[in-house]
Amino acid sequence: MFVVNGRTADEAWRAAATLFSADGPARRQEGRGGDTMELLHVAMKVEEPSERWIVSRTPALNPAFALVEVFWIVSGRRDSALPLHWNPRLSLYCGNDAEYHGAYGYRLRSHFGLDQIDRVFHALEARPDTRQAVLQIWDAAVDLPDEDGVPASRDIPCNVVAFPKVRDGKLEWMQVLRSNDLFLGVPHNVVQFTTLQEIMAGWLGVVPGSYQHISDSLHIYMRDLDAVVESMVPVALPPNTDSFALDRPSWERTMSGVMGRLAGMMRPGLNPRELRSLALAGDMPPAYEHALRVAAADTARRNGWTDVTEDCAGAISNPALALLWSRWEERTRARAAAPGGAP
Repeated sequence: MFVVNGRTADEAWRAAATLFSADGPARRQEGRGGDTMELLHVAMKVEEPSERWIVSRTPALNPAFALVEVFWIVSGRRDSALPLHWNPRLSLYCGNDAEYHGAYGYRLRSHFGLDQIDRVFHALEARPDTRQAVLQIWDAAVDLPDEDGVPASRDIPCNVVAFPKVRDGKLEWMQVLRSNDLFLGVPHNVVQFTTLQEIMAGWLGVVPGSYQHISDSLHIYMRDLDAVVESMVPVALPPNTDSFALDRPSWERTMSGVMGRLAGMMRPGLNPRELRSLALAGDMPPAYEHALRVAAADTARRNGWTDVTEDCAGAISNPALALLWSRWEERTRARAAAPGGAP
């Protein structure tokens, strides 16, 4: 097993990327989407999971989509409309169905006939020392390929199981993945599950411990190797000043408002004034307000509403998220300026 550590997710990610150097241990392997460089059995530890953003990844990731996807997951949804609004290219990987086969949130909150997140919360609240808190995503009945090896769906879950444990007043989290793209998947997976870790820690009245991320197949598509090399130059990221931790009743109220405002941003016929109002309402804890502002900034950007984009982005006081947004906006401007470019 290969083991890498970092205080931040960015440090751990860059340490993992060094394993794919020309003289490193990774080996070429065929994949469904093309040839990859692959390592089996890689463990990545993030000591401070609140520092969840892999900012050195170049081209920059879209923080709006990453955060909207978190809300989609914790709400237990599987519709494709919400994530596709902020990432239209998602259909290239997951298909065009109205509902996603492997949606993590639905698997965790409904698929097996119970709300696993709710059950695990109550179990950990009653018995913080329990070793039986397990969050299952993989379902062999619907996820295993057929006997000829043909996939059951284009959207088979990469994350298969999580092990949350409370120790010494901290919520430790281990996330296990059957297949993990270092360039495309890991930056989003870490945001998804460290945020869930932070949310559940808030419900339990504890603080997050370390985040452990175990990939049975960690790989990079050959077409992305140059981008990974470019990403090895670290980008200084200011501290993340946001926390999604709330007590559970406050969180439930807040999430209801968050999902309502996101739905408003997707409404056909939305105009700039309405979007600005949705983004700048200011009636939620800062982490949630900032997430909604970056989501609104990206919606405004794609609609060409420059003044609304600037207003929403300018209202983000978390320096880490502000930098992530500026890097994403710079990337989209360069893409739009290229021949045949699109917003």
